[in-house]
Amino acid sequence: MKIVPVILSGGSGTRLWPLSRAVLPKQLLPLVSENTMLQETLLRLASWAEIESPIVVCGNDHRFLVAEQLRQVGLNPAAIVLEPIARNTAPAIAAASLILKDTDALMLVLPADHVITDVAAFEAAVRRASVAASMGKLTTFGIEPTHPETGYGYIQSGDGLEAAEGCYTVARFVEKPDAETAQQYLDAGNFYWNSGMFLFKPAIFLAELKQHAPAMLDAVTMAVANSYKDLDFVRLHEASFAKSPSDSIDYAVMEKTQLAAVVPANMGWNDVGSWTALKEVQPNDESGNAIRGDVYLRNVKNTLVRAEHRFVAAVGVEDLVIVETGDAILVAHRDCAQDVKNIVDHLKASGRTEHQVHPRVYRPWGWYEGIDVGERFQVKRIMVKPGEKLSLQMHHHRAEHWVVVSGSAMITVDDVTKLYTENESTYIPIGSTHRLENPGKLPLHLIEVQSGSYLGEDDIVRFEDTYGRN
Repeated sequence: MKIVPVILSGGSGTRLWPLSRAVLPKQLLPLVSENTMLQETLLRLASWAEIESPIVVCGNDHRFLVAEQLRQVGLNPAAIVLEPIARNTAPAIAAASLILKDTDALMLVLPADHVITDVAAFEAAVRRASVAASMGKLTTFGIEPTHPETGYGYIQSGDGLEAAEGCYTVARFVEKPDAETAQQYLDAGNFYWNSGMFLFKPAIFLAELKQHAPAMLDAVTMAVANSYKDLDFVRLHEASFAKSPSDSIDYAVMEKTQLAAVVPANMGWNDVGSWTALKEVQPNDESGNAIRGDVYLRNVKNTLVRAEHRFVAAVGVEDLVIVETGDAILVAHRDCAQDVKNIVDHLKASGRTEHQVHPRVYRPWGWYEGIDVGERFQVKRIMVKPGEKLSLQMHHHRAEHWVVVSGSAMITVDDVTKLYTENESTYIPIGSTHRLENPGKLPLHLIEVQSGSYLGEDDIVRFEDTYGRN
């Protein structure tokens, strides 16, 4: 038995704002350990003998972060597939199914942002599911409910499958219920939370997709047929993929097929869909508080406090969510944690940027971080990784001063290239072609002062770029 993991790393995680942003969503953040959610998803499979190299599907804006996070944990993917536009889970899974050439392998579809605390139970469930999947079933995993949850969809199991112990037919999929209905499901004993994880033969899935969503299959097939390599990435053809309907695998296939099967499991699963859900999977103190960072609490109960940059103190409160980042602070009652997405909607409607990026913005060569901004100027910290370099570029509207704080900087301005070290500086006039690179073995840190009539990141003309962005 060979299993190829397909990791779905799309989505923006708006309910975990202000930590999760469009450019750095929750699956790329270290929410429950020192590893990111994406890394944890892959590492829990690393010791299985049957597991092949993974296929990761992500958006274009996240490609370098995904590649770097895989490199950090020593994983070499079979492919990193780039979606040119978000089209939900069914087209993403279809693309991975078409790219996977091994017809003997099973495909294990996993969202990149779920927590599983009992890895042994997870592995046992996958092994049970592999029997049904090898028989041609589209197998999903149903989480045994612990309480009448209204935030999840449910799966009702039917009869047991012959020759596949612990696997059942799917009687029906049901939408998120109200509280009374959720209690009825819990009492019935054969309803399970819909985990969004699947195991099946790719050929079987594609055949069912052809029957139930042929327009989607046609569009994705063209997108894969006309895909092309870009560095270490597989880019799906933009125009073809855009023609695909946007639908989840549940709506496109699982709710319509006669081949659906479910494996009930209790694996400590949590989709971390809100701050209260994150609190459930973190250690809590004797007062029911979950804290991270530089935090002081006095007479506080049942509260999550997360400090990313500054000291946070809370006194005499309970049942709150308090999250501090470099540019925003969230304070919410725990019962209103699902409403955080309304803040993101407000930021979008107001033309702000706090839902998109953090002050620190990651790039394939390192990162930059805003320090100060005012009329006709802004100041940034820049870190360039050893051996990396920015694009050869020019700005129409701004000049730049660079001061090396630590490390070595090879700086090109027009036709002159010079090595700068700690406490040395240079000036980049408006319209000058320039490039910054780190030739050393240590990270390069410098301060950049921009001045000019327009300071937006889109005032960059790239002439040459190591990462294919020109």
